[in-house]
Amino acid sequence: MNEIFSIKDKVAVITGASGVLGGSLAKSFLEAGAKVVALGRKQETLDNRVRELTANGGEALAVEANVMNIESLEQAAKKITEEYGKIDILLNIAGGNIPAATLSPDQSFFDMNIEGWNEVTDLNINGTVYPSYVFGKVMAEQGSGSIVNISSMAAYSAITRVAGYSAAKSAITNFTQWLASDVALKFGDKIRVNAVAPGFFIGDQNRAILLNPDGSLTDRSKKVIAKTPMGRFGDVEELNGAVQFLCSDAASFITGALLPVDGGFSAFSGV
Repeated sequence: MNEIFSIKDKVAVITGASGVLGGSLAKSFLEAGAKVVALGRKQETLDNRVRELTANGGEALAVEANVMNIESLEQAAKKITEEYGKIDILLNIAGGNIPAATLSPDQSFFDMNIEGWNEVTDLNINGTVYPSYVFGKVMAEQGSGSIVNISSMAAYSAITRVAGYSAAKSAITNFTQWLASDVALKFGDKIRVNAVAPGFFIGDQNRAILLNPDGSLTDRSKKVIAKTPMGRFGDVEELNGAVQFLCSDAASFITGALLPVDGGFSAFSGV
C-alpha cells in the first residue's frame, strides 16, 4: 500500500460506532492499522462492538459518551488522551433521521411534528458540533488532526418528507466549510475538516421507506434508482475508502470539501 494513504497508528474517535455506518468505518479503520475509539451512549453495546472488532486483532477502546452533552464528551476526551496521548481523527457519524420528523406522503409542512423537528435538527447539528468542539480543541492544541462529518444528498437539493433532516445536513455542509476555514487560519494547515455526502444506502433508519415488507422497492426507491446513474443503492462499505482518504496524508491539501459518494445521484438531472 502507498504510505501516503496510510492511517496506521492514528487514533481515530468514531461517534455512533455502535451503528451500521459507524461500525463499518470502525472495522475498516481497524483493519487499516488505526487505533479505534468507539464512542456511544451505552457501554455494554460498545464493549460488544469492540469485542467484535478486535476478534482478529487490532486495538480498540470503548468509551461511553453522549454527543449531545459537552461534559460527557470532555470526560471522554480526557480518558482518550490519558490512554493514547493524542487524537488524530474524529469521525462524526452519530446522527440520522427519526420517524417523528418524517412526513407521510399525504402530509404537508404544516402537519409537521415540531418536537420531531427539534430532535432531528439538534441531533444532526449539535451532535456534530459538540464533538468537534471538544475533540477539535485537542487537535488544535497538538497542532494536527482530521475531522470528517456526514452530510447528505439532502444538502444538494430538496428531498421530500424529511425537512428537518435536510435542513440539518445542509447546516453540516456549511459548518464543515466554516470550521475548516477557522482552524486552518488560526491553528495551521495540519488540521483539516471535510465531509462526505452519502447517496442512498439501505440501513435500519430508512429500510421501511425504501423497501416493502417483501423486499421489493417502494415507489420512493424507484425514484431514487431512476435518478442514480449507477442504477443501484450503495453498500455501506463503499464509504470506507473515501473517509480513509480524507483522513490520510493523501488529502493533506483538502479541507472544507464535500465529497459525494452517491453513484452519480448529485450529478444527474434525471432528464
